[in-house]
Amino acid sequence: MKKIIVILFAFCIFESCNKEQKQPNAQQITTENVRYKLFPTDNIWTFLKLDTSNGLIWQVQYSVNNDYRGEVVLNSQTLVEGDAAKNGRFILYPTQNMYNFILLDQKDGRIWQVQWSMEDGSRMVIPIMR
Repeated sequence: MKKIIVILFAFCIFESCNKEQKQPNAQQITTENVRYKLFPTDNIWTFLKLDTSNGLIWQVQYSVNNDYRGEVVLNSQTLVEGDAAKNGRFILYPTQNMYNFILLDQKDGRIWQVQWSMEDGSRMVIPIMR
């Protein structure tokens, strides 16, 4: 009986020492009820900022040089109005194309193709018809 208790005690100590102490990532820190979320792109200098309540999107650029910092509007038209706008309603999903994301309205299932770009004429948010 003593051997079993000693083995169990040693196992518990071993398991507690082996657990990794990971830093939480951005998605673990945020909750579903936040209004704004940042989504990384495959470009290390670019994020997409989403207003999760109404679908507004900005391309956020950061840099070690002052010349390249800022925000550019990708979608300036709210996709829901009034009381229908609720935090956490919209979410972005990356695709295999680094410049394209899928925007999902989690309440009614509508979807849009979101394309970010460094070129003004190449940015777009267009509905994907059902």
